[in-house]
Amino acid sequence: MFTPKLSIWGDMQVWRQAATQVFFALGLGFGTIIAYSSYNPQHNNCHIDGLLVSGINFLTSVLATLVVFAVLGFRANVLAHNCVARNAGLFTELVKNGSLSAVLPVNLSEFSPAQYSNWYQDQWNDTKQLQKWKLGDCRVEDEMNKGVEGTGLAFIAFTEAMTLFPTAPFWSMLFFFMLLNLGLSTMLGNMQGIITPLLDNFQGLQRRRTLFTVLCCIIGFLLGLIFVQGSGNYFVTMFDDYSATLPLLIVVAGEAFAIAWVYGADRFLDDIENMLGWRPWKIYSYMWRFVSLAAMLCLLLASLVHLVMKRPTYTAWNREKSEEEQLEYPPWALGLLVSLIVVAALPIPVMFLRQLLLERFSQYSHNSGQIPVPTEEEDGVQEKESPADLDLDLPGNGYLLVPAEEGQE
Repeated sequence: MFTPKLSIWGDMQVWRQAATQVFFALGLGFGTIIAYSSYNPQHNNCHIDGLLVSGINFLTSVLATLVVFAVLGFRANVLAHNCVARNAGLFTELVKNGSLSAVLPVNLSEFSPAQYSNWYQDQWNDTKQLQKWKLGDCRVEDEMNKGVEGTGLAFIAFTEAMTLFPTAPFWSMLFFFMLLNLGLSTMLGNMQGIITPLLDNFQGLQRRRTLFTVLCCIIGFLLGLIFVQGSGNYFVTMFDDYSATLPLLIVVAGEAFAIAWVYGADRFLDDIENMLGWRPWKIYSYMWRFVSLAAMLCLLLASLVHLVMKRPTYTAWNREKSEEEQLEYPPWALGLLVSLIVVAALPIPVMFLRQLLLERFSQYSHNSGQIPVPTEEEDGVQEKESPADLDLDLPGNGYLLVPAEEGQE
């Protein structure tokens, strides 16, 4: 953690995964934050909420990084020491039966991984002879990089590390209980981001809220069965690398552009001032309009260029060589990747064109006289009869109560 590899900063995949991690951690692009915040009172201090959420997320990420690297480092050291002990025994046996002519150190089995690695690299310049006996180097860095990506981090590396701890069953129970809670909390937020806008836009679903929620969960469960079959890990990697990355960048960049330039950053600050009673700092306007938007657009364009210039690959297990290798996606998988990206990003231009056509049609109808334009007296009557002017007994948050479902009080 404290000795980062600066060379990987040039890898676009690293930046894309980092952006995806931020989006997942903060719920950006999924509608989770917007759905939850819609239940707040009108004058809720959203400024403090935003700072608290970002600060807690940052501290949680730092804490999780310390824990992850501590556990992976412990696992790597144990595996490296076992590798030294195993190789020392093989070297001794090969020298005794004459298969290998070499002078071994007396205390080779007591070498640390660093000492063994230095001896191995100095003593054996040509390691091809040793490959047939599966005698290799034992470096902690190599063990750190084995099975620590994607699902392998949680279900291979961490699971193996738990078995090396004292009282392993206790730590294993806590670890998988944490994974269960993490998955449930994530899905609750994602489902809320799907259900809330649908209920708000289709009033007929309000009276069947529970049934609609159950139906959405069942559909999600059935779609998720593809990830638990024998080849499920390949689909998880495909969705994680492409369906959950590029579309998120497109959605978040579209949201930032719509707020900062279409609606207007200053108008947005006016709305926040109306909620808080004081105007937020001007630096937010510059960040929304230039810094954040430029960073996301650059990352999005670079990801698209990298995707076009270099054909997507996936990691597969070669049974003959007993090692992992990078293979290119077949044509049908490439078609599925493109479909996932297009389907996830398609609602943005579709809804934009729909709204544009509705406004053009409405303007044409008014100009042609097909729709009567209300007079000032009619406007006054409509304003007086608006729900805001009626003497209603509203809750503290100012929202009208939704009728309860049938059979509920």
